[in-house]
Amino acid sequence: MFIISNFLMALALVLGWIFTIAYWLILIRALISWVNPDPYNPIVQFLYKTTEPILYPIRKLLSRLFSSNFNIGIDISPIIAFLLIFFLREFLIKSLYDIAMALR
Repeated sequence: MFIISNFLMALALVLGWIFTIAYWLILIRALISWVNPDPYNPIVQFLYKTTEPILYPIRKLLSRLFSSNFNIGIDISPIIAFLLIFFLREFLIKSLYDIAMALR
């Protein structure tokens, strides 16, 4: 059972790093959106390409939940993404660690 335990601990570690990187990429994208970045800049293109798969489904869900008449003028999808990342970090990562420790 120690092999499964080690696998779950490694999985939790890798997922933790992925969530941390996603958090920072979304934060940087949100911050640079305030200054009207050059869309042809390779760094800006990288940020958009890596964060859009996370933010687009959230935007799509928000547009379905709220009618088109409800438009607050700002994109709150990064905030929702932060909340999801925090939840997954607290719930999923800690649960994987606890399961891995119980299997030892």
